[in-house]
Parts: sequence; C-alpha cells; structure tokens
Amino acid sequence: MKFLNSFVPSRVFPPQVCFVVVAVLLGLSGCADTDKPVPQASSPKDAAVKTETYSSAVLPAPAPAFTPASSARAATPAVKYTAGEDPDFARQCGWPVKCPPTLPGAILPSKRIVAYYGNPLSKRMGALGAYPKDEMLQRLKSEVAAWQKADPSLPVQPALHLIAVVAQGEPGKDGKYRMVMPDAIVNQVYGWAREANAILFIDIQTGHDDIRTVLPRFEWILKNPDVHLGIDPEFNLISSKAKPGKKIGTYDAADINYASGYLKELVTKYNLPPKVLTVHRFTRNGVTNSKKIVLRPEVQIVMHMDGWGAPWLKRDSYKDYIVAEPVQFTGFKLFYHNDTKKGHPLLTPREVLRLHPKPIYIQYQ
Repeated sequence: MKFLNSFVPSRVFPPQVCFVVVAVLLGLSGCADTDKPVPQASSPKDAAVKTETYSSAVLPAPAPAFTPASSARAATPAVKYTAGEDPDFARQCGWPVKCPPTLPGAILPSKRIVAYYGNPLSKRMGALGAYPKDEMLQRLKSEVAAWQKADPSLPVQPALHLIAVVAQGEPGKDGKYRMVMPDAIVNQVYGWAREANAILFIDIQTGHDDIRTVLPRFEWILKNPDVHLGIDPEFNLISSKAKPGKKIGTYDAADINYASGYLKELVTKYNLPPKVLTVHRFTRNGVTNSKKIVLRPEVQIVMHMDGWGAPWLKRDSYKDYIVAEPVQFTGFKLFYHNDTKKGHPLLTPREVLRLHPKPIYIQYQ
C-alpha cells in the first residue's frame, strides 16, 4: 500500500526563542507572563548561552549583629539550571498538579512509558517503521533498558505508538487530507506490541477531518485494556483549511476534553483500567485554553513536547509550552535523525531526567 502524497511531519520549532526571567516576589503565585515576545538571539549559539543561565538563588539567613570571624559562614552559592530544569519556576507555574485519585490499573505515575513512534508502511515517519520488526523491537528493548538504568526507581513500560490516521498533502477522495490505516495494519502492530510486552498507542492526525468523527472509528481497538490514544494538534487544520505540512494546526481544550471524555466512556463501558492520552505540542498556539482541560480519574493526560532541534532549543520549548502551562503529566520526544542532523548530540536519558518535572512519557521518532 502506498500513502497518498505522504510526508514527514515537520515538527519545526517556531522561529522565536522564548526567554523568561522568573522573579520571586512576596505573595507571587502562578507563572510569569510568557506570552510577551522577546528579541530573538543574534545566533543559535547566543540563544543557547542565554538559555543555559536560569538560576534559583538560595539566600543566606541574615547574620547576627556581631559574628566572630571564625564562625562566619560563606553565602550559599546560587544553583544554576538550564531551561526546563528549575524546580522553583515549575513550582510557581503550578507543579505538582493536583490530580484526580489514581484508579487501580493506572500506568502513571508508577511507571515511565518509553515508546517507538511511526508507521510500518513508511521508513521516514519514525522508528516504528524505520527498521525490520525484529530489529525495531530489539532497539526499543535497548532504550527501555537505558531508561531503567538512568532511573531505577521507576519501572519502564515499553510502547509502540502507531500513526493510525496519517495526514496527507493531497485531499484524497473524501477531501479530508488524511488516510485511515486499514484494520489489518493496526492489528499487525498490536501483535508486535503484545510480542514485546508493550502497550499500543493509536495516534490520530485529523487533517481536515474532525476528531469527533474520526475517534469513534477506533473503538474496536481502544476497548482493549492495553491500547491508548495520542492526538496531534499539528495536523488538525479544520479552521485554517491549510494543507498539512504547510501550516501548524491547533487543538483547543474543548477538543482535548472531547477525546478524554470519549476515553472515559470506554473505560466505564468495558470496565477498563485508566487510559493514557498523549497530546503532542511544540508551539504556543498548538494547544489553546489549556487551563480549561478537564482532568478525569479514568484518563491520564500527557502533554508531550514534540519539537526537534538542538538540546537547548528542546529544553526551551519544554519550559515554555509544557512546564509553563501545567495539565497533568509531561512527555518528551527524541528524534534520532532530526535532533542530530546539524551535528547536535541526542539527549541522553540522564540529561532528559534533569528536567522538572521529569517527563514520564518518552517517545523516539
């Protein structure tokens, strides 16, 4: 089977580099205003330097009026953090989030999910389809082991993240700019997941279709306890009517609430453990009205930093779009090719784990 003008999802970061200086003031709560534009750095190198200097100062206690020189204490040095790592900034933004009670069988937060993303019909869309099945599963196993070694305190749950609805550059017969994978392909990847003791994610790129129309199409597979959902704002282009790949799309809280509400109904209807819902995001407008996203015990929402680029830029985007707008859990994507094609190193598990809050869903493309 061939894709209709299939393309590699862009995942291109917005041109501006956001740099937020967090002031700790008496009585201040919540996040600083990160919507105000700031001058772009003169070069990526300059921006990288700027974003590596976030700090959280620990002020020494006032010294008594008369302190013997022999007992004077040196001031505690400031702790420097790279973007996305500062726990004080995260705390001001509202982390940790007050979540609904954890129901029996929930994956998060007792495990970390490590997933391979893609489609078996394309070698260009991610790790899931880039290698023969056996090699792909072995590579995933190796990544799971690396994450387990980096954080032994949290068991790692392997996953396959299948793009089951693929955005297209051409409208197709129905004019929707998307292709729904045949059930046979979905079942094939589901079988691979079971072989690897992994869970499966059904990922939806709607194009010009509506999530409310597309999502019910997958009840037959989502009713299984080990199948979860991912939705992709980048390729939701109903309002703009732009071709996928030409403009970055968006989801509003209302769309996300629909998806989580639908999953909640499945959990109730089929007596399932909670579902995980990943929402990809790498721009300011990728998700709108995030404060209106409803949290439900039956659905665990992961806001997933989905952009590619240099390590400093990925950390900036995690800080500006994931940490600054708390929802529930966080995720982080690593691109084997796009993150490294300009000579930058791929972030290691230990480096990603320095972020605050620590991502609990990791995806490789």
